[in-house]
Amino acid sequence: MSSPAKQVMIFLDTDKHASPFDILLLADLYPQAQSVYYGNVNPEDVQKLVQDSIFPRGPEGCKSTKLFIGGSDVDKANKIVEVALKSMFPPFELATVIDPSGAHTTSSAAVAKILQILLKNNLGDLKGKNVTVLAATGPVGQITSSIFQAEGSNVTVTSRRKDRALSIAETLNKTSENKVVGLQAATVEEVALAISNADVIMAAGSAGVQLISLDNLRNHGKRCKVIADVNAVPPVGVENLDPQGDGVEIIPGLRGVGALAVGSLKNKVEAKIITKAMESPKGVFDYKIGYQLAKEYVYKKLGK
Repeated sequence: MSSPAKQVMIFLDTDKHASPFDILLLADLYPQAQSVYYGNVNPEDVQKLVQDSIFPRGPEGCKSTKLFIGGSDVDKANKIVEVALKSMFPPFELATVIDPSGAHTTSSAAVAKILQILLKNNLGDLKGKNVTVLAATGPVGQITSSIFQAEGSNVTVTSRRKDRALSIAETLNKTSENKVVGLQAATVEEVALAISNADVIMAAGSAGVQLISLDNLRNHGKRCKVIADVNAVPPVGVENLDPQGDGVEIIPGLRGVGALAVGSLKNKVEAKIITKAMESPKGVFDYKIGYQLAKEYVYKKLGK
């Protein structure tokens, strides 16, 4: 009887080097597994890489062969995902993890942390909540908006440019009857308008960019109960929100989740996604799976 095929994860990365973060996480979880990594991957490279990965080991070997698609160029990574999935067919299919720039796992963790604080403080879940996503055009902004939309929240997405905010809203609305609204938020006054009716605010901006001041929150975010930030680099996205803050009041009645608190759950989510992919013969493991796993963690933590 032949022994089971060795487990192998193939990393396809848009950057020059595949991220050591993901490779080391796999090594700690599965010390016996083999990592193979390719950098500077372009969409036109992918069909050959994938099909050269599926055919040598046969259908049974495919069950032990995994893909991890990452990199800081999220648009290119999404194209790589599209080509990779089209290059597979039954019974030659690989379990595929999708997490460019950590956006899928970060987004899953951020929304789950917000949910955790709402539930912990008897404020209900996300259904029906008014949610404003600041800087929604980046990868985390887009994915968190999609998760909130799927959870039944009333979502407003913002950008410094009105056309980009409207474009994101249009994209999200193509696949859901729960319609998203797009607003420009380039000035203090525009941010104030965007948050004026929000129960939840998600600050999804780039590192080192403050999106909202404490004065603006005090004066115009009076309805808001939870705010989260994914920027840990000073100045943080939300003034006075400690990156390690986990449900702390930053002003009376408003609790914040800092970027490092989100990051702690993000790491757990990624570990669970990799584990699930390694234990599955096929399937796609993206933010939808990540959020499901993050919610399970939250409910377990709350004893629900």
